[in-house]
Amino acid sequence: MEQIGTHLPEVTLIVRMLVSVLLGGLIGLEREYQGQSAGLRTYIILCLGGCIFMCISINSSYYGTLGDVERIAAQVISGVGFLGAAVIFNMHGNVRGLTNAVSIWTTAIIGLTTGSGLLKASVIATIIIIIVLSIFNYIETLFFYEKLAKVVTIKGINRIDFVLELEKIINRYNVILRNKTINRDDINQTIEIKFYIKTIKEKDMIPILNDMQKVYGVESLGYVSDNN
Repeated sequence: MEQIGTHLPEVTLIVRMLVSVLLGGLIGLEREYQGQSAGLRTYIILCLGGCIFMCISINSSYYGTLGDVERIAAQVISGVGFLGAAVIFNMHGNVRGLTNAVSIWTTAIIGLTTGSGLLKASVIATIIIIIVLSIFNYIETLFFYEKLAKVVTIKGINRIDFVLELEKIINRYNVILRNKTINRDDINQTIEIKFYIKTIKEKDMIPILNDMQKVYGVESLGYVSDNN
């Protein structure tokens, strides 16, 4: 990192900004691939913004117009904390988005690190983050899949014992019904149910879904893995 009072040439600023775009883009691509709310553009702009702010802070300290660089960088991280909080939400007792929030926070730090001139450290940090987000996600899915909730959404006729029959199907298999939500439309006599299920293997869901589809009154059935 440059000492306070260092003046960064314009070419250096441009190189660091381009590197920050590349690093932020790599992390953003992984998040985009995972279907997260904050994707490619968000991470590029975030990392670039952190880099620009750090570069400006270094140059401004050279001209004596701003305070110490460390304090300014800390303010950036605090501000990004609010952005990270925006992608965290509570869904029926499940806190989701923590991984995305931490990724946003760390990407801002990478932007600041790039702006300070520690390009090798920024590249290594980016590689580590991508490995953790992609390869480790695969390992977690392969060996600890029970931590990932399966959300089954069923729409059908609002009749007596409809929900009970569906729950009996779930209880027949080696899975755990963690939670459920029910929305009834008394006017149209329809119902929407969401089952939050924990299971070890993805293939365990296939017979459950097949049996649910056979229940009288089921009009549509959807299924997603609830990963953050």
